[in-house]
Amino acid sequence: MKSWSEIKKLTIFVLITWVVLAILFGFFDLALSIAVVDEASVWGQFGADYGETPGYALIAVALGTLLGSLFTNLKLQKIPAYVGIIVGILFIVLIGDKSFTKTGWSLIISLTIFVILTWNKDWKNYRKIAGVIALLALINPLLFVQITKILAGRIRFRDLALGYTNFTPWFLPPGISAGGSSFPSGHAAMSFMFVPLLIPLSEMLTKERSKKIISVILMFIVIGWALFVAVSRVVIGAHYASDVLFSGGMACIITILLYKWIYRTKGSQ
Repeated sequence: MKSWSEIKKLTIFVLITWVVLAILFGFFDLALSIAVVDEASVWGQFGADYGETPGYALIAVALGTLLGSLFTNLKLQKIPAYVGIIVGILFIVLIGDKSFTKTGWSLIISLTIFVILTWNKDWKNYRKIAGVIALLALINPLLFVQITKILAGRIRFRDLALGYTNFTPWFLPPGISAGGSSFPSGHAAMSFMFVPLLIPLSEMLTKERSKKIISVILMFIVIGWALFVAVSRVVIGAHYASDVLFSGGMACIITILLYKWIYRTKGSQ
């Protein structure tokens, strides 16, 4: 477990990085988008189509874990996961919409894998990390992102008028009347949902060599996926660099604060 001094250093580092980039993007958001946007980008479209899906799968696992941990019987703990799998099947069979189909498969696959991997394990052991993930989902993608989108009303780059005359920097949002939904990025917020997993992965760095290697690989995947989705949103013209910065920055800060609260001030369970 990280010491309080290490947590403070990490918090300061994240905040300084966030502020510096926010200032830079405040001046260069438009120029950066003009330089990199390619609405026909294949990988950019991939980020648009699947950037949020893994995040939904992780949230489903976290919620299933929290609900399941209320039971003491290991078999009964799996009931919320079974319910989630059934919901996923209903999404696919009854609704059939492309978005619901992706979400349905994400529920089915993620919950099935999690149940298999933890079949003989007590889900109470995962309650802390599940709690961090669930609270992060509530605070960042659901509340911060959705409310700020409405209040800011920032116009997406791909929807700007000829000559970019209605572009606004992140610190001068046009407001609700503009009707835009660029700031901040929902996709980026969902891709950064995996940031809490860096908590247990960082603990593995103190273990034997094999676990260290696995931990480093998984940390690379977590960070790489978050950055990939964030950049893809800029490349396809759906967001500016500052849009994804604020979603990712909020995810990091909230995770650090939740880590301090849940891991350092709560009991062992």
